Amino acid sequence: MWLVPENGKVGDGRLPPKTAFSALNVSPPLGISFPNSFSPRWRMRFAAFFLDGAARAYRHRPTFSKLVLVFAASGGGLVAYADARADAAAESPGVAPKKKVVVLGTGWAGTTFVKNIDSSSYDVQVISPRNYFAFTPLLPSVTCGTVEPRSIVEPIRKIITKKGGEIKFWEADCFKIDPENKKVYCRSDIGTNLEGNGEFLVDYDYLVIAVGARANTFNTPGVVEHCHFLKEVEDAQKIRRSVMDCFERATLPDLDEEERKRTLHFVVVGGGPTGVEFAAELHDFVSEDLAKLYPTIQDLVKITVIEHGEHILTMFDKRIGKFAEEKFQRDGIELKTGFKVVKVSDKTITMENALHGESSVPYGMAVWSTGIGTRPVILDFMKQIGQGNRRALATDEWLRVRECEDVYAIGDCATMSQRKVMEDIMEIFRFADKDNSGTLTVKEIQDVLEDICIRYPQVELYLKSKQMSDIVDLIKASKGDVKKEALELNIEEFKNALANVDSLVKNLPATAQVAAQQGNYLARCFNRMKDSEEKPEGPQRITKMGRHRFLPFSSFDLTYPFLEDISILGNLLLWAENKQPHNSQEIGSLLDIVPNGYGTQYMQASKSAGAQGHW
Repeated sequence: MWLVPENGKVGDGRLPPKTAFSALNVSPPLGISFPNSFSPRWRMRFAAFFLDGAARAYRHRPTFSKLVLVFAASGGGLVAYADARADAAAESPGVAPKKKVVVLGTGWAGTTFVKNIDSSSYDVQVISPRNYFAFTPLLPSVTCGTVEPRSIVEPIRKIITKKGGEIKFWEADCFKIDPENKKVYCRSDIGTNLEGNGEFLVDYDYLVIAVGARANTFNTPGVVEHCHFLKEVEDAQKIRRSVMDCFERATLPDLDEEERKRTLHFVVVGGGPTGVEFAAELHDFVSEDLAKLYPTIQDLVKITVIEHGEHILTMFDKRIGKFAEEKFQRDGIELKTGFKVVKVSDKTITMENALHGESSVPYGMAVWSTGIGTRPVILDFMKQIGQGNRRALATDEWLRVRECEDVYAIGDCATMSQRKVMEDIMEIFRFADKDNSGTLTVKEIQDVLEDICIRYPQVELYLKSKQMSDIVDLIKASKGDVKKEALELNIEEFKNALANVDSLVKNLPATAQVAAQQGNYLARCFNRMKDSEEKPEGPQRITKMGRHRFLPFSSFDLTYPFLEDISILGNLLLWAENKQPHNSQEIGSLLDIVPNGYGTQYMQASKSAGAQGHW
């Protein structure tokens, strides 16, 4: 290490400047002198000039694997450090450099991708403003102290270390994506560059966008100012403090009965999994713990869930929603369905209903959990690629961002657009009509049925919903009772038979399970990318020649047993109905992506809740 101080000497004065550069095996840039007094402007120019010259020398002399230059402009010094360990790829001209994969985000999708990708084959770089992974299904438990925050987080650097330390991480926020030049613009709040704004650029060969989503307020007045959200660990901690503040405020001697009731009225806006689980956790917290600490006001507590739709948990099986509604009724949690919140003030929530019109309810604390919205960086990116009229990034069935090369999107920031059968019905017919006769026989249909079901999974779903064994039964139903051997149909009859198949195309729910499965699937595709060029494993292409390199995400075998069981509600429903015993090994495989066994911890928490009759 050599230091260039203001007196022009290098290090401890024993090495002149030229000797120091010789020791670095780098020639000093021409025209450089070392005056006794460095002006700030001269220091900056010198630093930039030296860095440029050193970088050029390093590229032509790849004997050092690392060259780190640190400029201390305010102190008039420059520190240069060289690591003499050779880089194997640099010393071997025949070895191609690894493709750079940049991952934005450390949530369920991003972390699962990082954990499963083969980092020896790629130069993986992770960028996120959050330097940890959070087990978000347990956030409602954090709000009431059932689980401590430190129990549901894992440092992202610890996860990287377990993979051998080949992955780089930068704690920064991506504020712009440039797909044309394959660069991302980032900004760090914990450090600054020479310009003092903490911004830097990172180029990529492949970009994996997994930035998640933000709470969707639907531009409702007063929500941001007066409501809590439940997306991050910090949100859960704020809610926990706010609940205790409400109870302490309600015990003050100068409050009347009505004010105490208002203060202890807890409102949850949104009947999705987060809102429902928080309401249930809060009920247990109040009835089991706070009732003992505040016995004089326990009867004044009220919990209300407001949902715009007619039922809660509509994204899951109807049995789960029904069970939750019945459980709420037994526990005294008020459920107001069919109400839309239009305004929130510091003391009242105003809502509308088709039958009752507009009404207001006083409250002490409100949690807003009405769904997810798009982050600003994604909104800007969508405008660049012609998706400005969408609410989330559109990807194809292989999780590739549409109209954008080498960019993938997983998790809550994106939605997978399943190709519809009727959009490709002509190509499907030609694909199946091998003899170009203009009609399809049973054999021709059966020969391509597997590829069609893989490419268009809604076909198989529709057949199951109609209790049909294969597509031939569907065609027979459309033509009437015709013998299988005599079955032959033209394009119009083929269209008529498949006319309703696309009705079962639905967007995947924005859940931790789906995000984790997408991360796992995409990592597998990256790991097999080289082999798939020679041995593609996907279905036959319908509109082009050859096969797809990979199975589409919707057909990939990631549908774990007991998929609903990661939800506490799913667990309780199965236990309550005694449908089937839980298999800890199978559930553990689903939760295995969680570091340090937090998946097992969550499963045990769910079991404990079920054993006690709780959520």
